[in-house]
Amino acid sequence: AVLPKRWVVERTFAWLGRFRRLSKDFEILTGTAENMIRIAMLKKTLANCG
Repeated sequence: AVLPKRWVVERTFAWLGRFRRLSKDFEILTGTAENMIRIAMLKKTLANCG
């Protein structure tokens, strides 16, 4: 079954909010914040694979 897009987006934001570094954006450069999001998503993906 395909999940409604809104639910998927809300779930993703809630999951990202659990990362302390991402819950408050202290980064000055947008590239640094973007990389932290990528690391968090990679960690989530690897956790689901194993």
